[in-house]
Amino acid sequence: MTRALVVGGTRFIGRHTVGEFLDAGYDVTIFNRGNSENPFAGDDRVEHVEGDRTVEGELKRAALEVDPDVVVDCVAYHPGEVRVACEAFADADAYVYVSSGAAYGADRIPKREDETPLESCSAEQAVDDAYETYGPRKAEGDRAVREAATRGVNATSVRPPAVYGPHDYTERFDYWIDRIEHHDRVVVPGDGTNLRHLVYVGDVASAIRTVAEEGTPGEAYNVGDGHAPTLREWVELIAEACETTVEPVFAGPRELDAAELELADFPLYRAYPHLLSTAKLRSLGWRATDHETALAATVADHRDSDRTGRAEGPDRAAEERVLSILDTV
Repeated sequence: MTRALVVGGTRFIGRHTVGEFLDAGYDVTIFNRGNSENPFAGDDRVEHVEGDRTVEGELKRAALEVDPDVVVDCVAYHPGEVRVACEAFADADAYVYVSSGAAYGADRIPKREDETPLESCSAEQAVDDAYETYGPRKAEGDRAVREAATRGVNATSVRPPAVYGPHDYTERFDYWIDRIEHHDRVVVPGDGTNLRHLVYVGDVASAIRTVAEEGTPGEAYNVGDGHAPTLREWVELIAEACETTVEPVFAGPRELDAAELELADFPLYRAYPHLLSTAKLRSLGWRATDHETALAATVADHRDSDRTGRAEGPDRAAEERVLSILDTV
């Protein structure tokens, strides 16, 4: 049986990736520090090797101990880590680096893997941990993958935009579910036409397996929902999944400023449209999950969790101030 090694594997994308490979009949080993609760602790199909992937020797030890056919790297946040992994797993049939749509360095609609320029990355940015350098670091990791492929390493990348779904610890999507479930009216920043491509976490996991099995070494593959709703559409889709109704109330910069808020204070808002072309991934046979199915699972998990997302956006009191201002217009 084919063995997959998932670096990470217990929190969000990694957790779903483990499930994806198990469902496909793989033996799976996870490699991490053991700092997060292991949801597979009682599953004898999943082995756990404890170690710190930022320590070169420990990653190479995992490569020797597990001898994986497929490696999925969910937690490579610095390009140096990608280079070490490509060396450690050079003999694997596939190494898949989880990059990001943030790696793109130019606004294009849509962003295409082989056309849209990537972010540049300085030596200082490559070892930084700041949010502002996340995209440049992911882009440099993509370049490390492409360079490794020229040496014969079967390395590829997947580039998801913002990810939502069960076990999403970022709580960005939970903010909107919580608002819609608890209030009849919610403030939507701008005019509701804000476009930011998202992707269901189960589709990221299936894309990773598709690329591992069918991808071309050195290539990167965008992954995203089959349809990219506007923010207004997202509010309507979530309301349908929650089996409720809600009135989206649109607020521009002036109305928000009166409550000391900005457009970007709201989760998932993005000023310039962010849309990824997924044609290259689809050419491998991959298909996205429909929103009805994805949101049913996402809402069910939200209700079963203690996540609210309230800390990820404006508090309700500020939102009420905006609503009262708009009611007087």
